[in-house]
Amino acid sequence: MLEVMIHGMLLAFGLILPLGAQNIFLFNQGAMQPKFIYAFPAWITAALCDTLLILLAVFGVSAIVLQFEWLRITMMSVGVLFLSYMAWSIWRSEPPQDVQGYSMPMKKQMLFAASVSLLNPHAILDTIGVIGSSALAYTGAAQWYFAISCIVVSWCFFLALVILGAIFKKLQLPRYAFVIMNKLSAIFIAFTAIYLVTTLFA
Repeated sequence: MLEVMIHGMLLAFGLILPLGAQNIFLFNQGAMQPKFIYAFPAWITAALCDTLLILLAVFGVSAIVLQFEWLRITMMSVGVLFLSYMAWSIWRSEPPQDVQGYSMPMKKQMLFAASVSLLNPHAILDTIGVIGSSALAYTGAAQWYFAISCIVVSWCFFLALVILGAIFKKLQLPRYAFVIMNKLSAIFIAFTAIYLVTTLFA
């Protein structure tokens, strides 16, 4: 079972490590919230959404989605629209003069975290296509060990992003540094949406 757990951890870490909309959002929450603990709603929501996707992928949904091209295209199209909206929203957002006092409300945190997790085609396709396909190699208890290993990595990595954001905030950078961070985040997310559009018509 140790090999199964190591496989799950390495696979999950490899998929979650690249910078994406989900990771950017969690890092931003850690950096922008006045207190570290105030970013927990975003962390917990994102981790719970990832947990749901992993469980669905490991226990069968991947086999369904991968069989229907129209479903894959629909999922990616919805994701492109959401990422475009998110890029526009982040680009237009401006931190207040007192960046240390800025705080996204808990409900908005949870809504954005859920949206960027469940409407993110990269996260969905990686989870379903890679983790789901890899899980087909296991049965019974081994499947559970594999799924739990992936889930543990997800929770720990997302928490680490929030912590890194909080450390970034403590550097006491000026307000314009947060403005630049928002602009760069928006540009990266916009390019992600553009890339997904190109894959739809490839």
